[in-house]
Amino acid sequence: MSRIAESANISDSASVHETCYVDADAKIGADTKIWHFSHILPRTKIGSGCSIGQNVSAGPDVSIGNGCKIQNNVSLYTGVELEDGVFCGPSMVFTNVTTPRADVNRRSEYAKTIVRKGATIGANATIVCGNEVGGYCLIAAGAVVVKAVKAHALMAGVPAKRIGWVSHAGEVLRPDDAGRMICPRTGDEYQETDGNLVLRESQST
Repeated sequence: MSRIAESANISDSASVHETCYVDADAKIGADTKIWHFSHILPRTKIGSGCSIGQNVSAGPDVSIGNGCKIQNNVSLYTGVELEDGVFCGPSMVFTNVTTPRADVNRRSEYAKTIVRKGATIGANATIVCGNEVGGYCLIAAGAVVVKAVKAHALMAGVPAKRIGWVSHAGEVLRPDDAGRMICPRTGDEYQETDGNLVLRESQST
């Protein structure tokens, strides 16, 4: 059997290690790198500028946006969708069935899990299927997410709870003496409004 299916669409500038398998109708974008022993299953789409680590399995029918970094030993099953700029830490876990049984076929029950732009999921964290992971949130290492996560939320624990907020740059935000939340890396100012974090003023030019 061929290592790369004839119908796979791989950009000329992508790099796929010789130990990897790429299945039928998979698509791999420009400048994406896929490292040792990974398997891209049928009809999975990977955007440009991604880094796919060692022993990663993606698909079938998984969507991975541009600029994502997926570290070693991560499996992305049917129902998982990553927007641009998502970071998946080593050995973190996605699921796609809420009540699995080895002897019961639940392929018609796969639940969708969307990870929004810029989110970070720490090493060994678990995302229980059917939940949306908000943009630019940060899931701590080892956390177990069992419900939807708000954008910019800092989540930790089992089950995971919000323990703070993080900026677009991933810095933990702490109110100053005036009650402002300013990113120590970028100087951007945020505020909490109706239980959500919003960017109040950006220092970007």
